[in-house]
Amino acid sequence: METATAKQDRIGARVPHEVYETLCRAAELTGATVNQFLVQSALKEAQAVIEREEVIRLSPRDWNWLLDLLENPPKLNTKLKAAMERYQKAQRNDAGNSFNWEP
Repeated sequence: METATAKQDRIGARVPHEVYETLCRAAELTGATVNQFLVQSALKEAQAVIEREEVIRLSPRDWNWLLDLLENPPKLNTKLKAAMERYQKAQRNDAGNSFNWEP
C-alpha cells in the first residue's frame, strides 16, 4: 500500500544576529525549535493578513441592507445606464490589449 507524501518547500532568511537570538529565545520559551517557531509564527501572521484582506465583516444591520439590495435591486436610472455603457465600451476597447496577470 502506497502512502502519500506531502510536497514540502524550503524557506530561508538571513537576519542580523540580534534578530536570530530573539527568535531562538522565543522558540525556547515556547518549547519549539527555531524552525518550528518561525513556521508557526509566519503561518499565523499570514492567515491573519489573508483574513483581514479577504473577509468582509458586516454588522447585522449592514448585512440585512446588502441582502435587501441584492434581492430587490434598484431600478436603472440614466446615470447608472450611462456608467454601464461606458464600462462595456471600455471592456470592448481593452479586449486583447490587457496583460492577463493571474496571482
